[in-house]
Amino acid sequence: MSLKASDTPILSIGELRSSLQPGSRLLGLDVGSKTIGLALSDTTLTVASPLETIRRGKFRADAARLKEIVDTETVGGFVIGLPVNMDGSEGPRCQSTRAFARNLVGAVTLPIAFWDERLSTAAVERTLIEADRSRARRKELVDKMAAAYILQGALHAL
Repeated sequence: MSLKASDTPILSIGELRSSLQPGSRLLGLDVGSKTIGLALSDTTLTVASPLETIRRGKFRADAARLKEIVDTETVGGFVIGLPVNMDGSEGPRCQSTRAFARNLVGAVTLPIAFWDERLSTAAVERTLIEADRSRARRKELVDKMAAAYILQGALHAL
Protein backbone atom coordinates (compact mmCIF):
# COMPACT_ATOMS: atom_id res chain seq x y z
CA MET A 1 0.00 0.00 0.00
CA SER A 2 1.42 3.38 -0.83
CA LEU A 3 0.29 6.44 1.04
CA LYS A 4 0.08 10.04 0.06
CA ALA A 5 1.18 12.70 2.51
CA SER A 6 -2.49 13.59 3.06
CA ASP A 7 -3.34 10.04 4.21
CA THR A 8 -3.31 9.20 7.92
CA PRO A 9 -0.84 6.34 8.26
CA ILE A 10 -1.28 5.93 12.04
CA LEU A 11 -4.18 3.48 12.32
CA SER A 12 -5.97 1.34 14.86
CA ILE A 13 -5.13 -2.36 14.83
CA GLY A 14 -8.39 -3.15 12.98
CA GLU A 15 -7.72 -0.47 10.37
CA LEU A 16 -4.18 -1.78 9.95
CA ARG A 17 -5.41 -5.25 9.05
CA SER A 18 -7.83 -3.94 6.43
CA SER A 19 -5.08 -1.81 4.88
CA LEU A 20 -2.73 -4.77 4.28
CA GLN A 21 -2.31 -6.43 0.92
CA PRO A 22 -2.84 -10.21 0.94
CA GLY A 23 0.39 -12.05 1.68
CA SER A 24 2.11 -9.10 3.33
CA ARG A 25 3.67 -9.25 6.76
CA LEU A 26 3.78 -6.96 9.77
CA LEU A 27 7.02 -5.71 11.27
CA GLY A 28 6.91 -5.24 15.04
CA LEU A 29 9.13 -2.62 16.66
CA ASP A 30 10.18 -2.20 20.28
CA VAL A 31 11.68 1.29 20.12
CA GLY A 32 14.14 2.06 22.90
CA SER A 33 16.58 4.88 23.43
CA LYS A 34 19.60 2.75 22.43
CA THR A 35 18.12 -0.09 20.36
CA ILE A 36 15.14 -1.08 18.25
CA GLY A 37 13.98 -4.66 18.62
CA LEU A 38 12.38 -6.09 15.48
CA ALA A 39 9.99 -8.98 14.94
CA LEU A 40 8.31 -10.23 11.79
CA SER A 41 4.92 -11.88 11.35
CA ASP A 42 4.23 -14.70 8.97
CA THR A 43 2.11 -13.96 5.88
CA THR A 44 -1.03 -15.36 7.55
CA LEU A 45 -0.63 -12.84 10.39
CA THR A 46 -0.65 -15.63 12.96
CA VAL A 47 2.87 -15.96 14.38
CA ALA A 48 5.46 -13.34 15.35
CA SER A 49 9.15 -14.27 15.29
CA PRO A 50 12.08 -12.28 16.68
CA LEU A 51 14.13 -10.86 13.81
CA GLU A 52 16.99 -8.65 14.94
CA THR A 53 18.04 -5.75 17.12
CA ILE A 54 19.20 -2.50 15.58
CA ARG A 55 21.67 -0.42 17.58
CA ARG A 56 20.19 3.08 17.26
CA GLY A 57 22.22 5.71 15.49
CA LYS A 58 21.07 8.55 13.32
CA PHE A 59 17.43 8.22 12.29
CA ARG A 60 18.34 8.13 8.60
CA ALA A 61 20.47 5.00 9.12
CA ASP A 62 17.79 3.33 11.26
CA ALA A 63 15.13 4.11 8.64
CA ALA A 64 17.38 2.78 5.85
CA ARG A 65 17.71 -0.56 7.65
CA LEU A 66 13.94 -0.73 8.20
CA LYS A 67 13.39 0.05 4.50
CA GLU A 68 15.71 -2.84 3.55
CA ILE A 69 13.65 -5.21 5.69
CA VAL A 70 10.38 -3.85 4.27
CA ASP A 71 11.63 -4.47 0.74
CA THR A 72 13.06 -7.95 1.31
CA GLU A 73 10.37 -9.35 3.63
CA THR A 74 7.18 -8.07 1.93
CA VAL A 75 6.23 -5.92 4.92
CA GLY A 76 2.87 -4.18 4.58
CA GLY A 77 2.75 -2.31 7.89
CA PHE A 78 4.28 -1.68 11.29
CA VAL A 79 3.17 -2.43 14.83
CA ILE A 80 5.07 -0.21 17.24
CA GLY A 81 5.05 -0.88 20.95
CA LEU A 82 3.79 2.14 22.88
CA PRO A 83 5.35 2.30 26.37
CA VAL A 84 2.28 3.47 28.28
CA ASN A 85 2.70 3.97 32.05
CA MET A 86 1.04 1.45 34.34
CA ASP A 87 -1.72 3.98 35.15
CA GLY A 88 -2.49 4.39 31.44
CA SER A 89 -0.88 7.81 31.10
CA GLU A 90 1.70 8.66 28.48
CA GLY A 91 5.08 9.95 29.57
CA PRO A 92 8.26 11.02 27.79
CA ARG A 93 8.95 7.52 26.39
CA CYS A 94 5.54 7.52 24.66
CA GLN A 95 6.24 10.96 23.24
CA SER A 96 9.60 9.75 21.94
CA THR A 97 8.01 6.65 20.37
CA ARG A 98 5.27 8.71 18.73
CA ALA A 99 7.93 11.09 17.34
CA PHE A 100 9.85 8.09 15.95
CA ALA A 101 6.64 6.87 14.26
CA ARG A 102 5.97 10.29 12.72
CA ASN A 103 9.51 10.36 11.34
CA LEU A 104 9.16 6.79 10.08
CA VAL A 105 6.03 7.75 8.13
CA GLY A 106 8.13 10.25 6.20
CA ALA A 107 10.80 7.66 5.43
CA VAL A 108 8.77 4.51 4.76
CA THR A 109 5.22 5.13 3.61
CA LEU A 110 3.45 2.17 5.20
CA PRO A 111 0.65 2.20 7.76
CA ILE A 112 1.51 2.06 11.45
CA ALA A 113 -0.48 0.93 14.48
CA PHE A 114 0.56 1.28 18.09
CA TRP A 115 0.21 -1.56 20.59
CA ASP A 116 0.34 -1.16 24.36
CA GLU A 117 3.62 -2.71 25.42
CA ARG A 118 3.23 -2.50 29.20
CA LEU A 119 5.31 -5.16 30.88
CA SER A 120 6.52 -6.71 27.61
CA THR A 121 10.21 -6.41 28.51
CA ALA A 122 9.56 -7.69 32.04
CA ALA A 123 7.68 -10.71 30.66
CA VAL A 124 10.48 -11.50 28.22
CA GLU A 125 13.18 -11.05 30.90
CA ARG A 126 11.30 -13.43 33.20
CA THR A 127 11.05 -16.02 30.42
CA LEU A 128 14.76 -15.74 29.64
CA ILE A 129 15.67 -16.09 33.33
CA GLU A 130 13.47 -19.18 33.58
CA ALA A 131 15.26 -20.54 30.49
CA ASP A 132 18.49 -20.02 32.46
CA ARG A 133 20.02 -17.57 29.98
CA SER A 134 23.08 -15.65 31.14
CA ARG A 135 22.79 -11.92 31.72
CA ALA A 136 24.84 -11.23 28.57
CA ARG A 137 22.67 -13.54 26.46
CA ARG A 138 19.47 -11.97 27.89
CA LYS A 139 20.73 -8.51 26.98
CA GLU A 140 21.38 -9.72 23.43
CA LEU A 141 17.91 -11.28 23.03
CA VAL A 142 15.53 -9.12 25.05
CA ASP A 143 14.80 -6.34 22.53
CA LYS A 144 13.90 -8.54 19.57
CA MET A 145 11.97 -10.92 21.81
CA ALA A 146 10.06 -7.97 23.32
CA ALA A 147 9.22 -6.88 19.75
CA ALA A 148 7.90 -10.40 19.06
CA TYR A 149 5.86 -10.29 22.29
CA ILE A 150 4.35 -6.94 21.25
CA LEU A 151 3.65 -8.09 17.70
CA GLN A 152 2.14 -11.38 18.88
CA GLY A 153 -0.28 -9.46 21.12
CA ALA A 154 -1.35 -7.35 18.16
CA LEU A 155 -1.73 -10.44 15.96
CA HIS A 156 -4.01 -12.03 18.57
CA ALA A 157 -6.13 -8.86 18.52
CA LEU A 158 -6.42 -9.12 14.74
